[in-house]
Amino acid sequence: MKRCSTCNRTYDDPNLSFCIDDGTPLRTIEADDDTTVVQPRNTADNDWNAHAYRPPGSYVPSGTDPKRRRAWPWILGIVGAFILGILALGIAAAIIIPRMTRSQRNGRVSINNNRAENSNVAPEYNSNSNANSNASEDVDTPPPTDQEQVLGQLTNLEQEWTVANVNADKRKLDRILADDFVGQDERNQPQSKADYIRTIKRDTVVDKWEFSNLKVSLAGDRATLTGIFTYFAEDRSTSYDFIDKFVWRDGRWQATGSEIKRRGTPEVDL
Repeated sequence: MKRCSTCNRTYDDPNLSFCIDDGTPLRTIEADDDTTVVQPRNTADNDWNAHAYRPPGSYVPSGTDPKRRRAWPWILGIVGAFILGILALGIAAAIIIPRMTRSQRNGRVSINNNRAENSNVAPEYNSNSNANSNASEDVDTPPPTDQEQVLGQLTNLEQEWTVANVNADKRKLDRILADDFVGQDERNQPQSKADYIRTIKRDTVVDKWEFSNLKVSLAGDRATLTGIFTYFAEDRSTSYDFIDKFVWRDGRWQATGSEIKRRGTPEVDL
């Protein structure tokens, strides 16, 4: 064994004569010297660094789960899906509701158009409505002179008159009938406007009615409408010839007289 006198380093290689650190000549020492022996680093059979370096694993405190996932991404996802669902429902409602409204409006228009025809069903008429087809006319408006126009106006007025009779709508009848109206009762006796309105009763038997063969004669502010009126009730029908007289007053047509006569056999099975 040899030792460097400068750095006090020892070597057990008998072939070394100088210190590999500072080049100082080595001197031989006794083998029982318990000084630390340092082997040279460049010996052929030295394999102290044979194993590759392994870094320490990540530290995990005791009692913790290293695979635990965070909950907030799931919460955000659920909230976002809920908001998107509400928006989708709002958009669907904004699209569907206007379509339903338009459909209902078109249905009402279709019903009103059907009522304007000669074939009708008995509706529940609003007793608060006291305007007929000519109510939009100004009080000072002169009477119409076109015969087709007058026929259309009087046809609509006859429909309103019939609805008022079926529903016993006294307010409506008060507007349709002129103050000097003269009709006839069930015994074919003259009947004034006041008696007509006082004795009118609601008809729960009539299902529907129709007008046919309507003709109008026009003379200034006076008009006469003739035709056939048929009502249907309990699978039976009854027809009447009628003559209704009107006057143009306060910017609208008002009934001044009415005559009816049953046609043919009293009742016909449908």
